[in-house]
Amino acid sequence: MSLRLEEAVGVLDRTPQLMRTWLAGLPEALVLADEGADTFSARDVVAHLVQGEQDDWMPRVRRILEHGAEREFEPFDRFDFRERFEGQALTELLDRFEELRGESLLALGALRLGPEDLSQPGLHPDLGQVTLGQLLSTWVVHDLAHLGQIARVMAKHLAGEVGPWRAYLGILDR
Repeated sequence: MSLRLEEAVGVLDRTPQLMRTWLAGLPEALVLADEGADTFSARDVVAHLVQGEQDDWMPRVRRILEHGAEREFEPFDRFDFRERFEGQALTELLDRFEELRGESLLALGALRLGPEDLSQPGLHPDLGQVTLGQLLSTWVVHDLAHLGQIARVMAKHLAGEVGPWRAYLGILDR
């Protein structure tokens, strides 16, 4: 199945509100729980998504449209958010994510991309040649993957409390 831009935007547009509805007001122990070193808590995911809006998705879309595969994407340090947003409250990050995602989707819409644009090439520093369609699809899957990650991390936070029902809760073994 090929990317349908309106479907992609539909998912991307909902992510900030999903995050806010799901996470705002939860106990800190739950939103800060993680799976160990170099893993993300729910708060980390939101900060990482803010960083992606600032440094990754639309800058790479623009790079493809302006330079094709002639200029490589800027490398993306997926852990830079830790220092950049240290000490910021989850509510601040949720607000910033919603604001930036809205701006990104307005900018994406203003490009008036057609199906022919999705095959335009870009150059990833690690993966080599990619297309605009692959980048946009990855943006959507990235959001969905992090939503799944949040569910898994929060479920594991309560793993010791489920008793024998653990046998039925496969999410705890992932």
